[in-house]
Amino acid sequence: MSELTPLVELLGHAPMRLVGQVTTASNAVFLVEVDELPTRYAVYKPVRGERPLWDFPHGTLAGREYAAWLVSEAAGWGLVPPTVLREGEFGLGAVQLWVGDPFAAADQRDLTDVVDVVAGRTVPEGWLSVLEARSDRGEPVLVVHENQPDVRAMAVFDAVANNADRKGSHARRDPQGRLWGFDHGLTMHAEPKLRTALWGWAGQPLPEVEVTHLGELDAALAGGPVAGQLADVLPAADLTALRERTRGLLERPIHPEPSRAWPSIPWPVL
Repeated sequence: MSELTPLVELLGHAPMRLVGQVTTASNAVFLVEVDELPTRYAVYKPVRGERPLWDFPHGTLAGREYAAWLVSEAAGWGLVPPTVLREGEFGLGAVQLWVGDPFAAADQRDLTDVVDVVAGRTVPEGWLSVLEARSDRGEPVLVVHENQPDVRAMAVFDAVANNADRKGSHARRDPQGRLWGFDHGLTMHAEPKLRTALWGWAGQPLPEVEVTHLGELDAALAGGPVAGQLADVLPAADLTALRERTRGLLERPIHPEPSRAWPSIPWPVL
């Protein structure tokens, strides 16, 4: 049993009250208070608040948020905050543990970035370069991310989940230093869509620990509770593709490289 299981049970069943709305989100996103939850707050994304997209079936984003948590837990990555599907004030939606202080001022953030933009052409020690660009003043800058095992694990998770929107702001460390990934509504599509800011290991062999995680996920997808839960929220073609991506990385354990068929880095990158 995961150490997060009690939080999942509370998220799924404890009374939930609407506190406010995240107005900068492209879909309807609400801050809620959940009784008995130690951190008090969660984020609620109702299906009815999802904006229609041309490439993702309408009404499936909340299910994909939940599927991302299932995949992360099944593999043993533990990169996605506890997430459930449940009824709220605006109907069925994804409810996810809010990481950090939702009321912290911009200059008092309690979450740490693992993707950044630095001036010049020198990569800071302990970081990897993803993209060379220029600032709005024409000065050279680099998009970089941390060269850490947990960030690398997130890159593997994104490849399996086919994450189409891993912006830098969607990967942050909490005050204790634990890495979390957020906003996984644009994942699990059957068609290749990997778009991420975490390309620093592209083309390199996967670490053995990540091959082990993929093996755990492959076994879970072959049958059992996780496979059934995913089948409840993902279209059949998407679930089949998830299995194929997992098996493909096991057979050829190499970090994917950016595609030339579609933009490989999200915009904005942060």
